[in-house]
Formats: sequence, structure tokens, C-alpha cells
Amino acid sequence: MDTIKVSANSRTAAVAGAIAGVVREHHRAVVQAIGAGAVNQAVKALVLATGYLQNDGIHVTCVPEFVDITIEDKVRTAIKLVVEPSANSDFTAVRLSTRAHTVRAEMPQV
Repeated sequence: MDTIKVSANSRTAAVAGAIAGVVREHHRAVVQAIGAGAVNQAVKALVLATGYLQNDGIHVTCVPEFVDITIEDKVRTAIKLVVEPSANSDFTAVRLSTRAHTVRAEMPQV
């Protein structure tokens, strides 16, 4: 599973669809953002994805973390959002519709 990388210019709906698709497919998504604008887009996408997943009976939790990333020999601090289903999520309904979401899950970089 790849990390979903978000920039300040990322479309929130596209990122939300990627998050929801990856959670449906892999039961876990990792979102990474560097900078205030990127973190803003990532958090808004997470709110949208939460709504998409709740419609399928999947309730998620998010654990934010700091992570150091090396880009062109410079260390940058990124925010990593680990999104996982909570214990009361229902994946039985999702298994039937997984094929419809596979295309989104295969496009982790937005």
C-alpha cells in the first residue's frame, strides 16, 4: 500500500475518494502532507472521506504523526495521518462493492 501524498493544490474530493478507496480495499490509509496548505487540504479530504465511509457503515479513526522526510538532501517535517477503521465498522457491505472502488484505490498520489 502506497502513501497518499497531498499538496496544497490537491483537489479535496479526489484525495477523499483515494482515502475512502484505500480504506475500503486495504482497511488502512496513510496520508502525508508537507506545509500548512497541504495539511489543510489533507484534513478537509479526511472529513469528506469520513462521510463517504460512514455511508458504507465504516467508521474511521485518524492518528496524526510527525515524520521526517528527505527531499533533495534536505530533511523536512511532514504530517502523516494514519486512517483506520474503528472496531464498530462493518465491512460486510463493502466487500460487495469493492470492485467499484478499485480504480480509486490504485491512484494513491493526488
